[in-house]
Amino acid sequence: MTEDLPNAASVAIVRDGKVLLIKRAFAPYQHLWTLPGGRMEPDETIEQCAIREVQEELGLAVRNPQPVLVQALGRDGTFRLAVFATRDFSGQIRPSDEIADHKWVDPVALISFRTTSRLDDVLARAFAVLAQE
Repeated sequence: MTEDLPNAASVAIVRDGKVLLIKRAFAPYQHLWTLPGGRMEPDETIEQCAIREVQEELGLAVRNPQPVLVQALGRDGTFRLAVFATRDFSGQIRPSDEIADHKWVDPVALISFRTTSRLDDVLARAFAVLAQE
């Protein structure tokens, strides 16, 4: 059933034990720290969506995104977000106007950030997936 399939994607980009977080400039989730990502476009796979969104938001080329989980977001579960994780990326960070700030964050420091819901759990699972590589 298509209503159960993901319609948005994000990527945990990991380097030296830290994850790249972005601070959203606009709604939804304005001023919250989260993973880069966004909505799927017609005729693209969820993996293509994840790769495109990171390219558009940060100017980074992501490769080999590993699936982590799918979670429902929004009050009514409007978004079904597929989360991926990777250490395989290249390029210089060039944030788009959608990004208010970006930072490499040690997951243990997450408590000091205003983040999207359950980001700590999502990152724990992302790091677990990458540890299995």
